Amino acid sequence: MSPNVTGTPGSQSTLGPELPGLFARYKGLVEVGLSRAVPESSGDDIFLPLRYHLGWVDREGVPAGSSFTQGKALRPTLCLFACEALAADPDRAIPAAAALELIHNFSLIHDDIQDQDLERRHQPTVWSLWGLPRALVAGNGLQSVGDLAMLNVAGDYVPTETTLRVSQILTESYMEMIQGQVLDLDFESRTGIVADEYLQMIAYKTGALIRSSLEIGALLATGDPLAFQAFSSFGSSVGRAFQIRDDFLGIWGDQTTTGKAAGNDIRRRKKTFPVVFAFENARGKSREELLRIYGQEELTGRDVEKVLDILDEVGAKDQSYAITEASAHEALEALGPITLPTWAQREAASLVGFLANREF
Repeated sequence: MSPNVTGTPGSQSTLGPELPGLFARYKGLVEVGLSRAVPESSGDDIFLPLRYHLGWVDREGVPAGSSFTQGKALRPTLCLFACEALAADPDRAIPAAAALELIHNFSLIHDDIQDQDLERRHQPTVWSLWGLPRALVAGNGLQSVGDLAMLNVAGDYVPTETTLRVSQILTESYMEMIQGQVLDLDFESRTGIVADEYLQMIAYKTGALIRSSLEIGALLATGDPLAFQAFSSFGSSVGRAFQIRDDFLGIWGDQTTTGKAAGNDIRRRKKTFPVVFAFENARGKSREELLRIYGQEELTGRDVEKVLDILDEVGAKDQSYAITEASAHEALEALGPITLPTWAQREAASLVGFLANREF
């Protein structure tokens, strides 16, 4: 069942794997919100690593010449979209959009520390430049700035009780995100993980903040519980599609597009969905090989090739496709009970198509 449609024109979206027009639609508003939320740096202070991580300045504080090192801003885009799709002025959701992006980025700084990643978005990570202690402080700083930004939604059109509710939703969602990270760390030392466990982990780690982005946008637009639930369910399915596609690209993605070598996640022994599926379904010598390979500290090129062969043997690529496609379908189905304008239906379909088929 597709979303109900009413007719007001909107921007034309780009279909398929290209970045949809939805991102350009809200890019300016996201930038406004972030610039208001993050204080200027006066030199070598707490805000310099924050602004560097966001891609605004280089390590010396010199403004960046392009947005190449900046992310897609998926979560704030979803928040603003939900608000406007429900016939409200998206300006009221600008502080919330900024808060969501800042909370997401606080998690990325900490992820880079835990994974010891040296590069993020084609530039050195914060910890690799400033060291672990200062990177931890920078991550904590982004979390605090994000929490403060959310409180700025209070105004003429957003009552105090709604401000407190969206703040609560944000905090609860990043507690889920942290719980997901704990589960993910636990998975590193386990080989008995099953697909259902993995899907629950990503529902926390990736899905919670994506889901809450849409919940918050909907709540800032209307108090209608049906609209809130529709966008909440939409967000849960979008989050699953996003992460499983990410897992797919981490193994089978094109290096020239992703910037990562083929099989990169295997080489790093990451327990992403295709590998978890293989552990659950491989038998005999294939399972023994997986256990041997993932029991090593470092993997060779031959090890990576062997894992790829086993993934092919158990149908992990096809299963990843199937879950992504099913999640994309469920996302659009979730919007069925509510009436959306024509442009919003088009943008939702474009977004889901992009997330399910993206190459980067």
